[in-house]
Amino acid sequence: MNLDQINPILLIASLMVAATPILLAAIGEAVVEKAGVLNLGVEGMMITGAVVGFAIGVNSGSPVLGFVAAAIAGAALSMLFGFLVLYLLSNQVATGLGLTLFGLGLSSLIGKPYEGMKVPTLAKWDIPLLSDIPVLGPILFNHDPMVYVSLGLVAVVWYVQKSTRAGLILRAVGENHDAAHALGYKVIRVRLMAIAFGGACAGLGGAYVSLVRVPQWVEGMTAGAGWIALAIVVFASWRPWRVLLGAYLFGGITVLQLNLQAAGVAIPVEYLSMSPYIITILVLVVISTRGKHGAPGSLGRIFHASH
Repeated sequence: MNLDQINPILLIASLMVAATPILLAAIGEAVVEKAGVLNLGVEGMMITGAVVGFAIGVNSGSPVLGFVAAAIAGAALSMLFGFLVLYLLSNQVATGLGLTLFGLGLSSLIGKPYEGMKVPTLAKWDIPLLSDIPVLGPILFNHDPMVYVSLGLVAVVWYVQKSTRAGLILRAVGENHDAAHALGYKVIRVRLMAIAFGGACAGLGGAYVSLVRVPQWVEGMTAGAGWIALAIVVFASWRPWRVLLGAYLFGGITVLQLNLQAAGVAIPVEYLSMSPYIITILVLVVISTRGKHGAPGSLGRIFHASH
């Protein structure tokens, strides 16, 4: 065992990269749930975004086009979910689980020809002067653009929800859809827009895995990241900055266990590999014992405009 091999600066910088796909998916799902819709299809949208982004990236030679295509694919898949739960009034939990299974199967079908291929990845932004700052430079100012996009999305979602009329309407629809409807707000339209945003974010998160973290296509490569994103939304009590904290906490645990494996720590690899998921479950158990913790009042309830 040699813990001297672990560089704390590189560890924290790697943490930001590891957390980015989960953060992207979680901030999108936080908006969806804030609108009163529970979409358990995040994993399916992520893996679809991963394969579509990879396919477009390989064929076009542009990872940027890959990300755009992944966002569109995630949003399109989420619209299927939105149609089923908002217009056909299907059960949100069952439909979300079905969406995940559909996404996993679709990605397997699309991705078969791309196994073993390499794809051009996003270059890191070496920000002049800032990246040269000791310690903080390598940690904060030497990443690919999507790391900063994910942080920017958190800031935008926080600002919109807290300080704009659109955010107020979104929260009103999520808290009490009948009251929002009585006031004249278009509940279904608001929820559809939230669902599309969540799907696009999940698609971007999936594409980040296949285009940046592991720039190749491997079946099932999101490896449960969508479920972790769902757990983080609950852990964060549906608050954007807490979503950021939760994603980075999970990313840190993931990177740390990989570093401990490389350092030869005398703990079986299987235990280290499952540690991020065990800690996530423990956090959720602790939160659940606190009772009501900020869940939107209409979360998961079917809305029917009967008048």
